[in-house]
Amino acid sequence: MPEIPLPEVRLLLPGDSCLLCRCGRSAQLPDCPAGCAEGLLLTARREQRLLLCRCGQSMRLPYCDGSHSPPTVGLAQRWQRFWNGE
Repeated sequence: MPEIPLPEVRLLLPGDSCLLCRCGRSAQLPDCPAGCAEGLLLTARREQRLLLCRCGQSMRLPYCDGSHSPPTVGLAQRWQRFWNGE
């Protein structure tokens, strides 16, 4: 079974900018190639951490919604969907 990439946690500091993919077709998910009309240009006004999709399956791109992992029951199992156990 192919390994699905886990989400990326990205720290943005005030003034940091990034261009994030909203279509899921970027080869460098969660980043979008320069010049893409569908990209989300985000500039942080405060320090923040983003949970970004790297599999392209999220319904909330560029943000991870857990679509890379099957549904689970219980908080502990849901939390493990974002951790590969290494």
